[in-house]
Amino acid sequence: MKKLVVVFGMAIMLMSCERVEPNYVGVVMENYGKNGKSDFTTERGRVWVVSPGKELFQVPLFEQRAKFESPLILKSSDNTQFTASPVYSYKVIENNAIDVVFDNKQLGSGTDFMKSLEDNILETRIYDLAKEESRKYSTDTLMANGGSLRFEKALENVVEKELNKRGLSLLSFSAQLEFSEKVRNKIDTRNEVNTNLSVLDQQIAEQRKRNELAQLKAEENRIISSGITPQLLQQQFIQAFVFGQIVCTGHASGQK
Repeated sequence: MKKLVVVFGMAIMLMSCERVEPNYVGVVMENYGKNGKSDFTTERGRVWVVSPGKELFQVPLFEQRAKFESPLILKSSDNTQFTASPVYSYKVIENNAIDVVFDNKQLGSGTDFMKSLEDNILETRIYDLAKEESRKYSTDTLMANGGSLRFEKALENVVEKELNKRGLSLLSFSAQLEFSEKVRNKIDTRNEVNTNLSVLDQQIAEQRKRNELAQLKAEENRIISSGITPQLLQQQFIQAFVFGQIVCTGHASGQK
């Protein structure tokens, strides 16, 4: 009989213990967390959880990958609608594990704790940040060469800061923008027009240079046809210079 009691007692003890999984950190909440963060501690190995108000949260320390199930509907500064389908990865900063649990304990301590965090907290906040950031860019800017990458990088930076405040480290982020066919066609047409205008500007500048060259050649031909050679022009210049010197000298002598 005593053996049965001992065996039964050991069974109860084992059932009242939970084991912290490898590559996880256990965050134990006691007294229902009524005293704030002082009721939270980190644990490893087996944890006794039979006490009332005591609960174990299994927090993974390895990379978590997440993506939005539905595209985000965004608008540019000129009110053009487009979508983004963010894909990102992150991990919990070990020293902030208690903060992560304390701030999100309402999500429950089950195996879906991190998924609940993504669905209910992270993705809602990322959506808000994406809407704020998209309003800073015009459609032309977004669809210009490298424009979407600039938006994506700016959004990644603000998301990284947001996750860091929540005890998480952002590892990768991709916004994956998509524009409607109507918008793409409009931008393509505009780009084609701009390209044609650029070509015309180059042709006009080239023709202007050709006209200037033609005028110079015509002037050169006129001089040659009138019998004035470069040597003659030089000789006339020398004679004029010498004559000027003589006149100046004679004028100066007369004054004396």
